[in-house]
Amino acid sequence: MKNEKPVTMKNGRTAISGVCSTCGTKMFKIGGGGTTSTTPSRKPKIAVKQPTKKKQAKAVKQKKK
Repeated sequence: MKNEKPVTMKNGRTAISGVCSTCGTKMFKIGGGGTTSTTPSRKPKIAVKQPTKKKQAKAVKQKKK
């Protein structure tokens, strides 16, 4: 591959984009960016489970008793 340049995808992963040295086709290698990324790494999101409406209503009824 020639004309390699590190890129960052929308989801934050790194990749390398370039051109095939034999045929001239565009190439894209996911995960080949290494530590040369210019954007800081993102922290993974932690899912917070919210109680459903039925559980909230049940909890309110129990508090009233």
